[in-house]
Amino acid sequence: MYERIDCIALRLVKHSDRSSILSAYTRQRGRMSFLVPAGNGKEAARRRAVLMPGSRFSCVANIREGNQIPNMRDVMPRGEVNVFPDPVKSATTLFIADFMNTLLREQLPDELMFEYCDSMLAFHDSSTKGIANFHLLFMIRMMHFAGIEPDVSTYSPGYLFDMVDGVFRDSAPLHGKYLERHEAQAVANLLRMNHRNMSRWKLSASQRNQILDRLIEYYSLHFSSLRSMKSLDVLRSLF
Repeated sequence: MYERIDCIALRLVKHSDRSSILSAYTRQRGRMSFLVPAGNGKEAARRRAVLMPGSRFSCVANIREGNQIPNMRDVMPRGEVNVFPDPVKSATTLFIADFMNTLLREQLPDELMFEYCDSMLAFHDSSTKGIANFHLLFMIRMMHFAGIEPDVSTYSPGYLFDMVDGVFRDSAPLHGKYLERHEAQAVANLLRMNHRNMSRWKLSASQRNQILDRLIEYYSLHFSSLRSMKSLDVLRSLF
């Protein structure tokens, strides 16, 4: 059965001399894999550009019963394909794709999750301000959809942040996974970041990387797969 599917490309790996396998997050079916034909012509080059990690596209897939990986055809970008991409934006998009690929391992269809990721990537494509903070914003806002958003209502000045339970406390939890008071205050402040104000956050490279490390640590406590991300070093070197 042929079905039109909205997708976000996550990872493309070579399968054989004739094909590659694309991992994608889709609106209709959650995480999927597709068989993509290889080639060296103009059409193959266009298809590779459209299917770069983090790209938004639609396709028609031949969905069959069983575990067979479906083929795709009529691949169309959902947004503009930039032939000469900004290297900083490209690195950020690759990181977001790596983050999604690692986090959404067995994800079933989730309209709200897909719409969040899709709209944020579209916003990133068109954004010109605050780009250096985009990966932080994406991860901060994603916590809500991943079910691990900190309960900011429990915050009071001087409290610690319990990274296991996602709440602020007036004393250290026994498990020892917590942030001290000054970092807990930073967490409460960062939870106010959104796509409208992210350019107002003037962070140094070291501050940005420290926040990234804490976000990865927090996610890893709830999703152990995050420890295997491969794009962190590139992002740290840029910002």
